[in-house]
Amino acid sequence: MNGEEAIPLADAVALLSQQPKAKFRESVDLSFKLGVDPRHSDQMVRGTVDLPNGTGKQRKIIVFCKDGPAADAARKAGAVEVGHDELLKKVSGGWTDFDVAIATPEAMSEVRKLGRVLGPRGLMPNPKTGTVTDDVAAAVAAAQGGRVEYKIDKTANLHVLVGKADFEADHLLENARTVIDAVVKARPSSAKGIYIKSCTISTTMGPGVKVNVKEVNDA
Repeated sequence: MNGEEAIPLADAVALLSQQPKAKFRESVDLSFKLGVDPRHSDQMVRGTVDLPNGTGKQRKIIVFCKDGPAADAARKAGAVEVGHDELLKKVSGGWTDFDVAIATPEAMSEVRKLGRVLGPRGLMPNPKTGTVTDDVAAAVAAAQGGRVEYKIDKTANLHVLVGKADFEADHLLENARTVIDAVVKARPSSAKGIYIKSCTISTTMGPGVKVNVKEVNDA
């Protein structure tokens, strides 16, 4: 059960359920080693994907926008904090007890000044991930409903949440396949050779189970 032999995705998901359980609710992640060079801007792999069965996690979402109908709609959609001047001041003071930050294009001129606080934590709103938008209520609903972001790191590794270990196997499998499809579609046109060199699925505390790379590349 050490996952050294690459197996089909469905078998890998089934194997996770046989692993010893931790005392907390573990997450399940897919980890990829990609055949791209992140030093080149045209080989960055980044985006969002909506998990059909959700993330299994209640996310704390804040929205930077001025008072008005959009702010009211964001609150109704489930944002824990909505505002402009006061929220900017709160975050600039170091408050980061949230999972997702969303901003209107108008607010971004000020939100960008929070780069030192938000940037290192991966919380800076970005149009490419749908977190800079005038329709903040829809963005809140998407983030709460199962949207996850992914971004390749400096060593060409990519880690994406696909759910929780207590999910039904078919739900976890559907989420994982959705993530794989998204990563495959995000292949940069400049990438040459094998795109996905390896793929592993694992729980927070469990060993990684290698997924058959040919199956992944053929997704």
